[in-house]
Amino acid sequence: MIVFNLSCGNDHLFEGWFESAANFEAQRDSNLLSCPVCGSPEIHKELHAPYVNTGAPRVTETRLAAPDQQALHQAFFNKAMARLADQLVAHTEDVGEAFPEEARKIHYREAPERGIRGHATPDEISDLREEGIEVVSVPIPKYRLGNPH
Repeated sequence: MIVFNLSCGNDHLFEGWFESAANFEAQRDSNLLSCPVCGSPEIHKELHAPYVNTGAPRVTETRLAAPDQQALHQAFFNKAMARLADQLVAHTEDVGEAFPEEARKIHYREAPERGIRGHATPDEISDLREEGIEVVSVPIPKYRLGNPH
């Protein structure tokens, strides 16, 4: 198996596991691949440090490649998290400290359904979840709040 770092035409990042590079090309060319985030069939390979498991021990090569591969995966993760934060900021309304109240209003159909973000204490989040209201805690750096793109 070979793992490729992939992206779609909308710049969503994800991984794909394939039998070979030719297998990836065949699936892509046959429109069998799509983005797991948005469904786009426009799939591209990103930079990656390939690792193919042949079953044979490769201690020396693995030791030399591991730091580079780890750094690449960390950079890939950081880029994906930055894009996630940008998407959340661009497509949600900031309701600040009123988050728990607004989430309840939306859940109980007292306010229009929309994506919101804001602040809530761990107890408030727990209470919302007990009421069946789905909430996710995502830390967004302050410098990203004013820069949605």
